[in-house]
Amino acid sequence: MAFNVAVWYTKFASRLAGKENISETEAKDVHRSLKVAAGIFKNLKELHIPRLITPAEKGRDLEPRVIDAYIIQSQAEAQEVTIARAIELKHNATIVAALSFETANFYQKADHTLNTLDPECSSKWRKYFQLKQHFYMAYAYCYHGQTLLAGDKCGEAIRSLQEAEKCYSRAEALCKEYRQTKGPGSTAKPSEQLFFLKLGGLIKNTLEKCERENGFIYFHKIPAEAPQLELKASYGLAEPISFEMPPLSEQCSAEVYATFDLTKGAKNDKAKPKEEEVKPVKEPDLKPEKDTGCTIS
Repeated sequence: MAFNVAVWYTKFASRLAGKENISETEAKDVHRSLKVAAGIFKNLKELHIPRLITPAEKGRDLEPRVIDAYIIQSQAEAQEVTIARAIELKHNATIVAALSFETANFYQKADHTLNTLDPECSSKWRKYFQLKQHFYMAYAYCYHGQTLLAGDKCGEAIRSLQEAEKCYSRAEALCKEYRQTKGPGSTAKPSEQLFFLKLGGLIKNTLEKCERENGFIYFHKIPAEAPQLELKASYGLAEPISFEMPPLSEQCSAEVYATFDLTKGAKNDKAKPKEEEVKPVKEPDLKPEKDTGCTIS
């Protein structure tokens, strides 16, 4: 039940984030819902799943690697909201670059968490993590390039922007691979959304500006190697909101449990009616028309 509640919070956040005119209050609800989901997943992983009599099957929802991926994804998507907010309010490029770098690392960590799972149940999910990792690395290099230009390091800025172009192109390719990969769950289309397209234009325009400035003013040599990103975000990191199960009801006593006898009234399995196959519910693809700055799977 707790797991399903956590999943509900992620789906609620996804639906809210996909609205055409999302308000500041709704953006805060998206941010908080994802942190609540992360907190529930974390609580299950640390306290309740280890107490299961029968361990979760490999690749199932309560399997440790899968739960870890849910926790990391929820945190990463909450940080996407923070990044969108920082860009909208035109915060310092250093802050945006650091947050983007931390978020890319989250997605990389989630991808590595699933690399030992059966590809049949993890390939599509991993493609999503990989495209998000490269997308936010492109953001990090783009905004890091702006920081370098502001510090009169135009040659290094150009190299950073060139690396941003590479990451963005890789993210575009992964978007196509993601759509073509078969697997459970709905398919997001990030490459068709405004926030994705907008980054491509931002990288192109910023790179052109750096090249013009270098040709007229700086005349700096462009390094062969991309700058090493050693960015640490001081603000905006999403931490799971602490969650605890409700206290046990007084009615759940040892005396009550003793009245249950599972050996009585057992029915012949052959007499059981055949269970109907439950078909998965197809989730509609959300196509926000407004640039909300992030997409939630």
